[in-house]
Amino acid sequence: MAKTDPSTLPYRPCVGIMLINKDGHIFVARRVDTPDAWQMPQGGIDAGESPRVAALRELEEEIGTGKATVLAESGQWLSYDLPPNLLGKVWGGKYRGQTQKWVACRFTGTDADINLDTDHPEFDAWQWVSVVDLPNLIVPFKRAIYDAVVQEFGHLAVPA
Repeated sequence: MAKTDPSTLPYRPCVGIMLINKDGHIFVARRVDTPDAWQMPQGGIDAGESPRVAALRELEEEIGTGKATVLAESGQWLSYDLPPNLLGKVWGGKYRGQTQKWVACRFTGTDADINLDTDHPEFDAWQWVSVVDLPNLIVPFKRAIYDAVVQEFGHLAVPA
């Protein structure tokens, strides 16, 4: 059976969320399926759904809270390719990576409002980090995306 050329596969449309707390720190969580892999919440955009609506839905689904207000949406879509060891293993092998629209949100709740014990848990731990430390926590194949998000939204990561 011939192996699929990844360059012929599409990118999965996705939203990413930079959730900023009242102290100007960024929410990151550790994936349950990948030890030491931290990321900001993200997920697929449903048909007919705007990135802003998808962002608020994904916060509910992934970290159990909708206590956030949208501050900004990225000016462009940012894409990344999966590394070879993940190709064909995630998303049913249908995508080569993701193309993401990022949304910056201000967290309006308290830490007690965050609940990782969701219907389909994706994370097993979480923390608030400074915007300067954020890119260094991320898996290497997503780091350029996080650098771009910090470049665009870093000025929003200030105390409320």
